[in-house]
Amino acid sequence: MTHARRWTVDIYIDEHEDERRTRAEARLINQDRVGVAGVGLARRNPVDPEVPEIGDELAVSRALSDLAHQLLDAAAGDIEQLTHDRPRLPG
Repeated sequence: MTHARRWTVDIYIDEHEDERRTRAEARLINQDRVGVAGVGLARRNPVDPEVPEIGDELAVSRALSDLAHQLLDAAAGDIEQLTHDRPRLPG
């Protein structure tokens, strides 16, 4: 029998114009992992034009990448606990 599970990622974006900085947080919501969140930052060079979408895209992609790496590390830890051998997971 197939068991369907739902994992949701909420993304929060904070723009700090005075610092030319965008911060994103990608929070995983599921039944098993509480409080797992990835963080990403983007900083605009003072000579670059102000295009908020670019900062959002960079910060969010970095937050999702951080979250993905945390999940890979968690999976590797779970595998190691079961097999007593550290797996080599591509990342």
